[in-house]
Amino acid sequence: MKINKLIFGILLVAIFACNNKEQVIKDQPENVVTPPNMVWVSGNTFTQGAKENDRLALEHEKPAHSVAVDGFFMDISEVTNACFKKFVAETHYVTTAERPINWEEFKKSLPEGTPKPADSILQPGSLVFNDEVKNVTNYTDFRQWWKWQTGANWRHPEGKNSNIIGKDNHPVVHISFEDAQAYCKWAKRRLPTEAEWELAAMGNLKNPVYSWGDDQSKMDKKANTWQGDFPNYNAKSDGYSALAAVKSFTPNSLGIYDIAGNVWEYTQDWYNVNYYQELFSKGETTRNPQGATEAWNPSNQYENERIIKGGSFLCNESYCSSFRISARMGMAEGSSSNHVGFRTVVDLKMLQKN
Repeated sequence: MKINKLIFGILLVAIFACNNKEQVIKDQPENVVTPPNMVWVSGNTFTQGAKENDRLALEHEKPAHSVAVDGFFMDISEVTNACFKKFVAETHYVTTAERPINWEEFKKSLPEGTPKPADSILQPGSLVFNDEVKNVTNYTDFRQWWKWQTGANWRHPEGKNSNIIGKDNHPVVHISFEDAQAYCKWAKRRLPTEAEWELAAMGNLKNPVYSWGDDQSKMDKKANTWQGDFPNYNAKSDGYSALAAVKSFTPNSLGIYDIAGNVWEYTQDWYNVNYYQELFSKGETTRNPQGATEAWNPSNQYENERIIKGGSFLCNESYCSSFRISARMGMAEGSSSNHVGFRTVVDLKMLQKN
């Protein structure tokens, strides 16, 4: 074992020494075994952000810019209830949604002067989609289809009277960024950067709009999303009205499942609306971008947000269309909901340390 680790270390030194000219680590080293339930994502140089032929691209996905990302391993599916259950059993970890709410801390993320809610409301819980909402015409007020559900957490996704019995292979939800980080530390993994996530989503394709190519009409067979009139009516033409078990849809060309739809996935990057312009203005390819140095969202100045990717079972072209690779959204670090989860990655340097 020590000899193998020594050889691995020598190999890595050679690999990184060859990178003095900014060459991307593309191929998986021959003596590096793929970790269980992961796949190698080959390193590459590519254009991150909005694709030229993407008619649904939003302004915060622009300008597109050149990045170079070294190869790494990524989970083939989102972290499941079964995996998270094992983590909690071994560490006794308590998620953000399960903890008592400290009003003095909580109000710091709210506009100054916000009155304290009744104690009956200020209870542990999380955001849950309100599937009873009807006749919504104003899409700027998302509070119409989201509700604070006391007692909602990863064990009870719809509230205290719900459970995850028989759903071990569903993606774990009601996870905050802090929760995802805690799991990663236990698993000796980390969250992907936004650039790594996009590289993995593209698979072996060249600058596709979607993880399966450029043809949106194939989406019902490729991703768990919302069909119909969001949020008023879900046609369920893909067979699901909410979460699906992982691997329910065909994977992308690398064998990665549910990289589009099902649940949003955390990245480690801060959400900063100016970051893409900063990279573009450099006029050169950025090597292994780690995201902005600080969060900045003028629409949410009271909280620090992380970038989430991939969209969820609630995404529809009429509203967010976030099943596209370049789509991105900010998620407050302390927030959680029933359509946000995560998957992990590990790079060669991390494997050497492990």
